Amino acid sequence: MSALAPGSVIGILGSGQLGRMLAVAAAQLGQQVHIYSDATGPAFDVASRHTVGSYEDTKAIAAWAREVDVVTYEFENVPLAAAAAAAAEKPVRPGARALEVAQDRLVEKQFVASLGLPVAPFATIDSDADLTHALQQIGTPALLKTRRFGYDGKGQVRIAAPSDAATALDQVGRAPAILEGFVDFEYEVSVILVRDLGGNTVSYDIPINTHVDGILATSTVPSPLPSSIASKAVEIAERIAGALDYVGVLAVELFFVGADAEAPLVVNEMAPRVHNSGHWTLDACPVCQFENHIRAVSGWPIAPTDRSVDAVMTNLIGADVNDWQALAADSDTCLHVYGKREARPGRKMGHFTSVSPKTQS
Repeated sequence: MSALAPGSVIGILGSGQLGRMLAVAAAQLGQQVHIYSDATGPAFDVASRHTVGSYEDTKAIAAWAREVDVVTYEFENVPLAAAAAAAAEKPVRPGARALEVAQDRLVEKQFVASLGLPVAPFATIDSDADLTHALQQIGTPALLKTRRFGYDGKGQVRIAAPSDAATALDQVGRAPAILEGFVDFEYEVSVILVRDLGGNTVSYDIPINTHVDGILATSTVPSPLPSSIASKAVEIAERIAGALDYVGVLAVELFFVGADAEAPLVVNEMAPRVHNSGHWTLDACPVCQFENHIRAVSGWPIAPTDRSVDAVMTNLIGADVNDWQALAADSDTCLHVYGKREARPGRKMGHFTSVSPKTQS
């Protein structure tokens, strides 16, 4: 397929802040955006058009897809049937295989392990007996996670001792689950990789990430990750992207367990979309992750990922956004407010990036 000319229509499934920032990036390239979502969201404010409909309504999805030139998505829980309905009409990028893998933690772990990449020990949990047996094999501490729909620390229970198993399944609603062994890591990093239609890839500098209550708090570049290990991290992401025949931005979160470890990096999770830990690229790079995603799915050349400054991205969670005036007054701070109507606890309302002169390449 040839590159989509300016004026083409990018269809985005999802109306959250990631869709909003994708729509802004598309507009800067002269593209239009048509959002499909089951609820009003902040992306509607900046899109050329929007359609509200159920993700289960495959006829509505197909009709919407016929009005756009290519389809992408801003969250990984788009039903596979919806992606298939869109793909019957127009190209969907990234493809449905990436959704299938990322939607289920067990499938994701099995997929990554099948590539020969290191992951935490894991086991399928469908019953109390499964959990008891898995804890005997994996040990504690461990994490019990729902296989689907968990994000920002939701759907997870830490099991500190075998006696905690009695209530752990109840705490995750007895949903199909996965038990993951605890990884003793120094810090978490993420690779933000871009892959085009021809299989060419570029990646941004790797940030170090911190979390509070299971929600990303900060992403900082440069990270302390040794350069040799950073190269291995990118190779891991490239292998995952290649196995998925991926197009667009892919985020791969990894635990750094130490430079002397047999496997210095352990894959934690992947996200088949633009990612919170790449938001700093909006202010620290000539071409951000959102523009590069639009470029990739449109068949355009992907752009260099050079970083111009050091940066710390900090999420504004819930009432944190009320500090917008002070943040806006700071000359070294770049403020992004997502336009959500209600600042609920645990809800990402915006972020800011603190920038400073670049200290290392």
